Amino acid sequence: MDWESPLSWDADTAVETIARLAREGKAEVPVYAIGADRRVASRPFDVTGSPFFIAEGIFAAEIVAECRRRGLLAGAYALRRPRGATFLRRLARDLAEQRKAPRVLFRRGLALLRAEPGVLRRQTGLGAEAARAREVLRRVADLLAGHPQQHP
Repeated sequence: MDWESPLSWDADTAVETIARLAREGKAEVPVYAIGADRRVASRPFDVTGSPFFIAEGIFAAEIVAECRRRGLLAGAYALRRPRGATFLRRLARDLAEQRKAPRVLFRRGLALLRAEPGVLRRQTGLGAEAARAREVLRRVADLLAGHPQQHP
């Protein structure tokens, strides 16, 4: 399975889970085993009492429009990071977790490094705003302080 493809993900279930979290504060979320190339379980997730929660991931932009339409979205951001740093972080994580053979991880990492500008264009095209991590953290802090700004 290509874990970098939106086809590997159930967007409708993700939106329903986000809606349940917003409404009830609790939901079952999937647990994936990348080495096994599949979902292996689910687990309870509880945000009860939290004024906001952050849903993140490579496919988050895929559901921006639907979450916005349902009134579930306070902001949508695609992190803009130095590509080399992203490559090294991803490689270190994948090697530490022994997700695949090192040669496969390195080749895959290089391919993702080259593809990253296109991924960012796709995410912004789907409604996320490209921003550096510091800017996203500032906006989340503003929301928590009760000073929401108008952003995507």
